[in-house]
Amino acid sequence: MQMQKVKRLFGVAGLAALGLFLSFLSGGPAAAAVKLIKGQTVYIPSYSNVISGPPIYMTVPLRANLVIHNTDPSQAITIARIDEYDTEGKKVSSYLKAPITLNPLGAMRVVVKESKKEAEGLGANFIIQWQAEKKVNEPIIECLIIGSLGAQGFSFATQGRIIKEQAE
Repeated sequence: MQMQKVKRLFGVAGLAALGLFLSFLSGGPAAAAVKLIKGQTVYIPSYSNVISGPPIYMTVPLRANLVIHNTDPSQAITIARIDEYDTEGKKVSSYLKAPITLNPLGAMRVVVKESKKEAEGLGANFIIQWQAEKKVNEPIIECLIIGSLGAQGFSFATQGRIIKEQAE
């Protein structure tokens, strides 16, 4: 009976938002155990365009900002590789000529060129490889994607997925 009153008060969408809020209060995703590792290869999706519509469908060009945060407060990490691939899985470009060291709590950004190629669109992605001398906190690797069409703006973020971890 009480649940019916709560549903009427908040509605289904409000109830879902309330549940999400309560999960954060009870130690949601940020409360996960700290994972210490020496290196990873990370896949991160990106998008060079989206389709907007209806009534008229238009391709909206996007610009990606790849951001890497070293979350370890005492150890540096080295970014060894940042490669971009298109929808067909073909390497489009490499963004590093030499490895880059990120100091403890440091960050870096790679601004990806705005693409006019349809092929890079839906399946565009990056492979990022990083390593450390000692075990460190996992870095945060995100791709912030922005674009606009007239007065309408588009922005969203994607997060990396680990595809390989460095063994001891």
